Amino acid sequence: MDKGAIFRKLHEAPGAFVIPNPWDVGTAKLLASFGFKALATTSAGFAFSHGLPDGGVPFDMMISHCKAVVGASDLPVSADLERGKGDSPESAGETIFAAQAAGLAGCSIEDYTDDPSNPIYDFSLAVERVAAAAEAARALHNDFVLTARAENFLHGRPDLDDTIARLQAFEQAGADVLYAPGLSDLATVRKVCSALSKPVNVLAIPGFTVAALADAGASRISLGSKLTTYAFGMLQRASHEMLDQGTFEFSRDCMPYGMLQDMFSPDNA
Repeated sequence: MDKGAIFRKLHEAPGAFVIPNPWDVGTAKLLASFGFKALATTSAGFAFSHGLPDGGVPFDMMISHCKAVVGASDLPVSADLERGKGDSPESAGETIFAAQAAGLAGCSIEDYTDDPSNPIYDFSLAVERVAAAAEAARALHNDFVLTARAENFLHGRPDLDDTIARLQAFEQAGADVLYAPGLSDLATVRKVCSALSKPVNVLAIPGFTVAALADAGASRISLGSKLTTYAFGMLQRASHEMLDQGTFEFSRDCMPYGMLQDMFSPDNA
């Protein structure tokens, strides 16, 4: 079963599909059981679950995590691999080979440098990295969906013209999906999508809907770290209730113990 080919076909179908982001094997199994068609890892979610900041997970540890998530279900999995193994175009290609070896159907490569003083790669280097990653993806035996990310809006550079220029260059360099996280309104989403011919991923935020994003031209909608931070938010709310009110009403919203016990039983693996 070529999960990369299955994943690619999801982008070619009419409308937009939601790809949720589990942060461990349990949440991957849970989300797969609900009927989603594909999963994506979250670098921040995984880092937070280990008490680390986003960007604080070593590459080998992230690849090991990806392999575990891939093994949690039969669904295609795309990975948030941040900037990959390093800064060079060669390291971007090596990132793709490592991702394929982990069983991933795709992954994303960012133009974020991980250097707060100079957060975005120079235009030419960013394009060279995507080109090297695309060349590596084409060399694989199985299909592999490469997502190229333009990170301006997440790192204090809300330059839409530069973002679109980068995405267009990434498209020409061979990326299969384009992604600019941090877009905050439908008009901007529509402008980005209309400037590109390949599928576009959009990060979900309050106020967006699947139907509206599909109408604006998006093919894929991801959640990033939102499911993780939502779960942490519920822990925060429950903790305040116990400490401040001395009550346990939050437990009314818990998933039934028996449901999770059955789901994670070896008989259902």
